[in-house]
Order: sequence, then C-alpha cells, then structure tokens
Amino acid sequence: MYRISELGEIVRLSRSALLYYEKLGLIKGQRQRNGYRVYSDEDAQRICLIQNLQAGGLSLQECKAFVDKKLDPCVLEKRYQRLSDDIEQKQQAKSLLAALLGKSSSKSWHQSLMRIAPDAHLKWLQTQGYSEKEALRLKWLSKDMNAHEQYMQDFFEVFDGLERWGPGTDEDTLHALKMLPSKPHNLLEIGCGKGAATLVLAKAIDAQITAIDNEPSALDRLTEQLSVNGLKDQVSLLNMSMTDIALPDESFDAIWCETSIYVMGVEKALASWKRLLKPGGFMVFNDLVWLADKRSEAATEFWTTEYPDMQTIDTRKSQIEKAGYELIDTFTLDDKGWRNYYESLEQRLAELMPERPKSEAFTDIAAEIAIYKNYLAEFGYQFFIVKKAK
Repeated sequence: MYRISELGEIVRLSRSALLYYEKLGLIKGQRQRNGYRVYSDEDAQRICLIQNLQAGGLSLQECKAFVDKKLDPCVLEKRYQRLSDDIEQKQQAKSLLAALLGKSSSKSWHQSLMRIAPDAHLKWLQTQGYSEKEALRLKWLSKDMNAHEQYMQDFFEVFDGLERWGPGTDEDTLHALKMLPSKPHNLLEIGCGKGAATLVLAKAIDAQITAIDNEPSALDRLTEQLSVNGLKDQVSLLNMSMTDIALPDESFDAIWCETSIYVMGVEKALASWKRLLKPGGFMVFNDLVWLADKRSEAATEFWTTEYPDMQTIDTRKSQIEKAGYELIDTFTLDDKGWRNYYESLEQRLAELMPERPKSEAFTDIAAEIAIYKNYLAEFGYQFFIVKKAK
C-alpha cells in the first residue's frame, strides 16, 4: 500500500492530480484509522495504463471508459483524425519557419501568396528590404527569398543574350499600330525592355516617344540601338517603374505596352495609366490569355502558378469596358512571334544548361518552353487596342 505522496513519486503526478483522478473514479483510496489515505499497487498500475492511453490523445474521461469497458473504434477514429490534422498543421508550420529562416525553399509559400494575397505579398517583400523592382522579380520570377540572387543571375545570363524578352514580331507591332484610328504624336511606351517594339514604332510614325523601364541594362542596350538607327532625338528613355509613373496627366495621345502589363496587373494598369492619356487617347497592350475552353491539366496547373490572373479574352474585354475604355479591336499574336522567341530562348538555354544543370532559373525556363511546345493552342498573347472613353 502507498500513501498519496509515495504513489505520486511512482507515477510522477502531483497530490492534486491524484485527488482529481480519485474524484473521477479512476483510482480508489482507502482511508485508514489515522486519517491517511492509502492506495494499492492496482491503483498505481491503473494510472500507468491511463497515462499510456493519454499518450494517444485521449481525455481522462475517455481513458476511464476504455479502462472499464471495451474500446470504442468510433472515438478512436475521431481522435486519430484530429491528431493527424494537428500533425499536418504542425508540419506545415515547421516547413514555413524553415523556409523563412533560409533552411529550405520558400517557393511554394510565395506562389500561394501570389494567388491569395498578391498586393499584401508585394508590400511585405518590400518591408523585408527588397526594392520594388527586386520585389516584383521575386514575385514573378524566383519566388524564393533564399535563392533570389542566384536565380536572377542565372535568369539574366539567359535573357541578356536575347533580342526579345517576350513573344512578338515587328509585323504584329505594325499590325496593332495600323488599327489605331489616328497616328499618335506623343506616345508613352511602358516596359520597353531592350526596345524591340520601340524601334519599330519610332521608324513607323513621326511621333515623340517616351519609353520607360526599370532595368538599366535594357535601357543601355536600347540607347545603343537608337544611336545606331539615328533615332535618339525621337525617343526619350526613363528608368522608371510602371507602378509609379511620375509624368503629368493627359500627356500622351497613346500608351503602348507589349508583354509586360502582367507585372502590374491588367485591371490596375488600366486604372492607373488612364490619367496619362489625353481625352480620346488610345492604349495598345497585349496579355497572355486563355484561348481554349477545354484546357489540359498540365497547362492549367502551370499558368495558374506562373500567372494567377490569366483570363479569357471575354473577361479582359469586360475589364476594359469597366475601366472606362472602348475596345477598338483585338487580335491574337501569330505563331511566328512565339517561334521567334522560344526557339532563340531554347537555343540559349541549351548553351548554358550543361554548365549549371541544377539551376532553378534554367529549370523553370525549360518547363515554360515545354508548355509552349505542347499546349500553345490553349493560350496565346492577345493584342487589345482601346480608346479612353471617359
């Protein structure tokens, strides 16, 4: 027989815990003539059994029921499922903390935030010390704070060797230009990159062009091309973000943006850039859209991750009208524009991949090329020619 203090030492429970066990009827003490309560070895073993059952997440009441009666599978199944859910949540929490500490990749977490909280995600990245430009690159390209620097180094090693940074041809740019009801005299090109469209526009129209981009190396390359083609006086270059264009209201007859409006988001861009257009001014932009109603699982999964705001043509038309524009015309980029871009990209990647076969940037680019080769009919770049209506 054991006094309560002795039993407590054996089962490693406090006096108050043992009295609570006794209150629940889990153990039965015997009061002696001297007033002390004593407990048997059966009580000690019963407590040990209960403690082992508790290790499975069972409550004391459930433990009592299972000690006195046959196990109830339904109760056990509920406890099992609840414990499984708790473990999964804790594993997710552990994975997130590891990613934020730089112990593992944070890519899946960033991809999730791109879909569910894109604006808050971008602001948070800037709070962490990234400039807006780097935050946008992290959001759209590397998607991993822990590998961002190396990713962007590899990424630009590929694209610095290309003339175009997106699908397109001179013919498509000229075709869109011809759809304008009148030729602009003062045009703003947003996200000009190395100037593939800039040079075409400058040669085709007698207009003063202001071209902006946030990548200095691209503007340096465009400066060289303008000089070679004798167009420096016609085109003014500004190192400026498309999200914060510090230019006066109603300064331009037309705005032009090829393959980069997604960076800001179509709806936001339509709303933000509208003030820059003169009354009745035009905007020309193209955007990646779904062309097929029935889509493959592979293409859907890829673009849902890479471009969560990808929409159908009809949805973009509705957004254009809602933003206060009139749709003048629209057309789909032809296959030549895709071939020119991806064939050059694939060739450049083939030159570099053997040097760093495990490069995340190279792997992502290769995955995009594969989607283009297998599923292009399901998506495409769509040009929209719109007029500021109100």
